[in-house]
This record gives sequence, structure tokens and C-alpha cells, in this order.
Amino acid sequence: MMTMVIVVAVVSGALLVGAIWGLYGKLGRRTESFLVAMAGGALLLSVSSELIEPALADGSVLIAAIGVLAGAVTFALADSMIDRRVGPDSGGGLLVAITLDGIPENLALGVALIGSTPMEVAALAGSILLSNLPEAAGGARDMAGKSHSRGKILALWGATALLLAGAAIGGRLFLDEISGEWLAAIRCFAAGAVIASLAMEVFPKAYREKWHWVGVATALGVIMALGLAELG
Repeated sequence: MMTMVIVVAVVSGALLVGAIWGLYGKLGRRTESFLVAMAGGALLLSVSSELIEPALADGSVLIAAIGVLAGAVTFALADSMIDRRVGPDSGGGLLVAITLDGIPENLALGVALIGSTPMEVAALAGSILLSNLPEAAGGARDMAGKSHSRGKILALWGATALLLAGAAIGGRLFLDEISGEWLAAIRCFAAGAVIASLAMEVFPKAYREKWHWVGVATALGVIMALGLAELG
């Protein structure tokens, strides 16, 4: 239980730290692109090794495939609805999109904690932490540019951090007793949603400056995730 609380607090707290960084610090566009790409690479490998591979051990390839596809379709539909109704570039749209992105990540983190040692979830937790920092920094900075007060922005990001922490805790507590096949399907559903978010949100954002070093940053993220996985 203590491990879960510490991991969730650090990962979700990174959103608030990132928002403070974006509002009061300096974050160059290329620095942001590099960090986002590195986080994307780490998440890409972690989703495979910490969610899909364990799911294959507990269920069939068919269940895994259906779960991944269902998660990706759900994320794509929800993200499309946000773009139509809220606007992808509005302050509210940014926050909703990041919340939508973070829920499957944190649900995946909670599920990964089931039956795992602390070090076995290090790669996934580290990847989400790395993703949250630049994502929140860029989002908070963009919201400040649309005349939102800093206090309101920090309050919104704090509430988002609490919501995503709840998703991780819920994934750990309420999915602990389900069967192996259902757990495999849920792991893959979360993995599919994260994969879709990488394709639609993370990598396009990383490459928006047309800076080709983001490819190297993505590879460094994969290396970082490999290193964290080896610790387990």
C-alpha cells in the first residue's frame, strides 16, 4: 500500500510541478519537444513490456488484440469529440485532452502495480513521470497565454493531478480480485489508449518544431525505459 501511495503521489505530483515550471520557469520549444519525445519513447516501450507482455501471459493473443484495439478506438473517439466541442487549442481543451491522456496512463500504472514488486513498475512510472512534466509545463504556459490567472491555472492542474491519482489508485484497488483473463483485457485496453495518445498527441507535439533531433530523443527514452526495466 505504501509503495502505491508513493508512486502515485510522485507521478501525479509531477503535473503540478510541471505546471509551476511552465508558469514561472523557462521552457524553450525545442527543450519541450526533446523532453516530450523522450517521454514518448519511454512510454512506447513500457506499455509493451509492463502491460501487453504480462497480458499475453495471462490471456490469449486474441484478447490482447481486442483490448488494444478497443482502447485505441475509445481514445480516438473521445479525443475527436473534444476537438469538435471544446477546441484543441483552447485552455479548457488542453486540460481536458491531458486528463483524457492521463487517465489510461494512470489506470495502466495502477493495474501494473497488481502483484508486482516496486522495481517492476519503475519503467512505467518513470515514463509517465517524464511525460507529465513537459506536458503540464507546456499546457500551463499556453493557458497563461490565454489570460487565465496563475492561481486558477495551478488550481486546475492540482485538481487534474488528484483525478489522475484516483485513476491509478482505482486501478490498483478495484481490479485486484478479477480473473487473469479480465485483467489481461484491461491491461491491453489501457495500453491501446496510451498507444493512441502517443500517435495523436505526444509525437505530433514533439515534432511540431520540425526538429529532427526528436528522433534521437525518442530513442533515448526507449533506452531509459530499458534501464529502468533492468532494475526490476
